[in-house]
Amino acid sequence: MKQRRFLSAFAILALLSAVIPAIPLLGEEAGSRHFSGGSYLCTIKAGDNYASTAVITLHTDRTMSVTDSAQGGPDNYFSSQLGSWKPDGHRNIAAKAISFRFPPSAPAIARTDFDIALTQGHSHIEGTIQLMLFSYEDPNPLEGEGTLIGTFNFRGELIKLR
Repeated sequence: MKQRRFLSAFAILALLSAVIPAIPLLGEEAGSRHFSGGSYLCTIKAGDNYASTAVITLHTDRTMSVTDSAQGGPDNYFSSQLGSWKPDGHRNIAAKAISFRFPPSAPAIARTDFDIALTQGHSHIEGTIQLMLFSYEDPNPLEGEGTLIGTFNFRGELIKLR
């Protein structure tokens, strides 16, 4: 009887030690206990003018990916963007992504810095994007000050099953 209670207690303890470390990955961060990432369909504007449409995905592991309708030309050709994000106050996120610019323009490394606000219960995002270019020889495109190409505003809605 004592052995059975001991084994039951041991099994419960083992289960808790496996589950508790995973709890933060299931739904907090970004200043809110319920945010666990998502993909957002976004409209990007340069001032009042439409610039592009993008899907911004904030992954649970704090990585991000961005696919933008303007990355395929006609004047500039960029790869998709990959990067990371972190909470930056209540319902705010700071993010940084890297992509590559291809010919016919001069090849370059592009860094996009995102300032993101979660709105409407995390079903929407909005914020600003700064796009900077760096030469391939630049020693530190992750932290350095490149050539500022532009600052853009965006708004997006969570892509979800209904």
